[in-house]
Amino acid sequence: MESTPTKRFTEQQQRLRLFIKQWMLPIAMLSGASAYLLYAQIPLPDACRRAVGDTISVVQPVLIFAMLFVTLCKVDLRQLRPRRWHLPALFLQVLLFVGFAFIHQWVNHAAIRIVLEAAMLCLICPTATAAAVVTQKLNGDAAALTAYVMLINLTCALLVPATVPLLHIGGATVHFGSAFLQILIKVFPLLIGPLLAALLVRKYCPRLREAIIARRDLAFHIWAVALALAIAMTVRSIVNSEVPISVLLSIALVSLLACALQFWVGRLIGRKHGSTVAASQALGQKNTVLAIWLGFTFFTPVSSLAGGFYSIWHNVHNARQLHRHEKRKAEKPFP
Repeated sequence: MESTPTKRFTEQQQRLRLFIKQWMLPIAMLSGASAYLLYAQIPLPDACRRAVGDTISVVQPVLIFAMLFVTLCKVDLRQLRPRRWHLPALFLQVLLFVGFAFIHQWVNHAAIRIVLEAAMLCLICPTATAAAVVTQKLNGDAAALTAYVMLINLTCALLVPATVPLLHIGGATVHFGSAFLQILIKVFPLLIGPLLAALLVRKYCPRLREAIIARRDLAFHIWAVALALAIAMTVRSIVNSEVPISVLLSIALVSLLACALQFWVGRLIGRKHGSTVAASQALGQKNTVLAIWLGFTFFTPVSSLAGGFYSIWHNVHNARQLHRHEKRKAEKPFP
C-alpha cells in the first residue's frame, strides 16, 4: 500500500496538472507579457536586442509550422474539402471588409480613417492556423476549419491587393501582382508545408505518425509557447506606440467589437450546419501576426495595432472557452 504522504503528493500533482491544463492559455499570456516587460528593463546592447528579435522571427513560424503539422497528422486529410458553412462565412468577411472600405473612401478625418482601417484588418484577416488546435481541443471539426484557413487566405491575398490601391488606403500605390505574391509568400508556405509534411509522414513514416497521435496535447503545448511569444510581441508594439491615447483606445474598442461579432456570427452560421465550434473559430480566431504585417505593408502603419489588440481579445475568449471545456471534462463522472 502507498503511504499517506505519497498519496497526498500524488493528489497534489494531479491537482497542479489539472490547474495548469485548465489555465494554460492565461498562464501563457501572462508569461509572455511579463517576460517582455522584464526584458524591456534589462540594459542590453542594440546588437543583442536585434539578435533576440531575429531569433523570435525565426522561432514563431517554426512553431506555427509544427503546430499545424501535428494537427494535420491527427485529422483525416480526405476531409479537407469545402463545407456548406464556408460560403456564408467567406461572404460575411468579404462584405464587411468591402463595406468599411467604401465608407473609408468618403471619410476625410485622419483618426476616423485609421479606426476604419483597423476594423478592415480585423474583418478580412485570415483565420489563424492555431484555430485548428483550439477546434480539435473543443471537439470541433479541425479538418473543416483547416480547409477554411486555406480558402480565407486565398481570398485575402486576392481582395487586399485589389481593394487597397483603388481606395488609396494609407496613401500607398500598390501593384496588384506584386502585392498578391507578397501575401502568398507570407502565408502559404506555413499552410502547404505542414500539409505536405503530414502527407509524407502518413505514407512513409506511420510509426512517427502514431507517436505524434499518442501525444494528445502536443499541438496545444506548442501553441502555448507560440502564444507567449505572440503576446510578448503584442505588448511590445502597444508599449512602444506613440499613437494618441484616444486613437489607441478607439483601435482597442473596434478590435474588441470585431472579435465579439465574428465569434458570435460564426456560432450562428455553424449552428445551422452542425459545425458550431469550427465556424466560430474560423471567423473569430485570427492570424494576428499577418494582420500586423498587412497593416504595416498596405495600410496606415498605426492601424496595425489592431492586430495586437485583437490577439489579446481572441485569446482571452479562447482561454475562457477552454477553461470551461476542461472543467466540464473534469466534473464529468466516469462510466
